[in-house]
Amino acid sequence: MGKTMRLDKYLKDMRVATRSQAHNLIQGGHVTVNGECIKIARHPVDPGLDEVSVGGQLVGWQQHWYFLMNKPVAVVTATTDKDTPTVFSLFNQADYRDDLFPVGRLDKDTTGALLITNDGDLGHRLTSPKHHVTKLYQAQVTGHLQTADVETVAAGITLKDGTVVRPAELTLGDYDVALDQTTITLAITEGKYHQVKRMIASLGQRVVQLERVSFGPLILGTLLPGHYRALSETEITQLQKTAGIEK
Repeated sequence: MGKTMRLDKYLKDMRVATRSQAHNLIQGGHVTVNGECIKIARHPVDPGLDEVSVGGQLVGWQQHWYFLMNKPVAVVTATTDKDTPTVFSLFNQADYRDDLFPVGRLDKDTTGALLITNDGDLGHRLTSPKHHVTKLYQAQVTGHLQTADVETVAAGITLKDGTVVRPAELTLGDYDVALDQTTITLAITEGKYHQVKRMIASLGQRVVQLERVSFGPLILGTLLPGHYRALSETEITQLQKTAGIEK
């Protein structure tokens, strides 16, 4: 027998119900384990062996969970913070698990694509420097960037503290004369601390607004700020391939 867990926790972790809703389902006689009706919430379940059903529908065990969030401003990329709401304050009760964590980080004032999972191996691989996962950003920056700046970034820019970053792809968009700002996209394959802001600072400019629109194969698309969604099986497979995990 493997490690067991309470029946009500099993139902919560499988996103069938909240803990209180799970209690009601169990006590109401709607839940069976290996074909036997169980009315005790603390009944032990072995996720790897036992078959749990609710209302006659099998509730299979899923070990790992994957979500894409469009992180808004004013929340921090952390599991806990005593002063500021975290990205997990945006999760509804049914989806939240205490073993979830963000993969990488976005600054408090940066928005966009953030992967949240409980798959430790995948998370470690995706943030490892050797895998060079592409992160695509859209930004408003001060000044009128030029082709020379594109070439500098493509060659591997040296930050003000002497750190050399990998070659990146900078694409120039519109220049707003009135605001003296340039719209850019920047694709990087590293995740150094404040990297995009430091790269732009090395060009003599400042980031005004920053959004990550994709993380590896995950594209933000129409996902609204402050919202999240579960990944599709195709996206999970693509992430695993990006991380060098062959299934």
